[in-house]
Amino acid sequence: MKIEHIAIWVNDLEPMRRFYETYLGATANDKYTNEQKQFESYFLTFPDSTCRLELMRRPDVQGTPRETIGYAHIAFALGSKEAVDALTRRLEVDGYPLIDGPRTTGDGYYESVLLDPEQNKLELTI
Repeated sequence: MKIEHIAIWVNDLEPMRRFYETYLGATANDKYTNEQKQFESYFLTFPDSTCRLELMRRPDVQGTPRETIGYAHIAFALGSKEAVDALTRRLEVDGYPLIDGPRTTGDGYYESVLLDPEQNKLELTI
């Protein structure tokens, strides 16, 4: 068994797609649109991964992300401490908030935690 994809609702589909393409190497499929349901989405694939991320938008799904019971973050394995440090610096310079790190956690992970354009937590790890 494997996780096939994870889906998140977004407020602004195109900037979110560009963020994941620009910073995390994602490739988006052609946008799917269902005009009757006012639904649109992209599936993003990532290098060396079979799990995809689906970005979904529908005008009646509103709100801002916050701490709640449920999914907490998406973690991206970058392959090295140097890659974590470099992408963390790049995202910070480009204005994305650093929440924590880079650091080695108590259970031995090297990570940093930042926010994407819609305030979803991203964990960058080795």
